[in-house]
Amino acid sequence: MMTPYEIAQKLFAIAEDRKAKDVRLLEITDLTVLADYFLICTANSTTHIKTMADEMALRLKELGEPARNIEGHGKNVWLLLDFGCVVVHLFLPEAREFYSLDRVWADAKLVSH
Repeated sequence: MMTPYEIAQKLFAIAEDRKAKDVRLLEITDLTVLADYFLICTANSTTHIKTMADEMALRLKELGEPARNIEGHGKNVWLLLDFGCVVVHLFLPEAREFYSLDRVWADAKLVSH
């Protein structure tokens, strides 16, 4: 079983390997009970979002940490993968700017790598 931090780091590495832009890992443990970490990434296209999501879901499942829920497959402008302790947000640039999760969670600790 992986720790929340290990899961977050693995997902971060996958995002970087898959050429996500502006990847940010936020530690939200002290701010909410929703999760321990949010991983926020920007993709180039809806295909890029789907490819990253599929890779994350597959690789974490292979490690014994399957996604509990995946939301947003229909439109693919914002796709959310819920791994319980880590929630991944994959955005197209305009959706990321519109929803501005970076600003909403400005009190979160930015995790360095």
